[in-house]
Amino acid sequence: MSKVTEQTLDYLKESIDKIAFGSVVITVHNGKITQIDTTDKKRF
Repeated sequence: MSKVTEQTLDYLKESIDKIAFGSVVITVHNGKITQIDTTDKKRF
């Protein structure tokens, strides 16, 4: 298992804190995080 950098963890925390409704998808390739997608849903 590879180590996750502090920068990646901070970005992940920020992404989660910013959304009220939605999802955060982490893409892993060869045991390393290669992409983080955030989908923010607005509810009216």
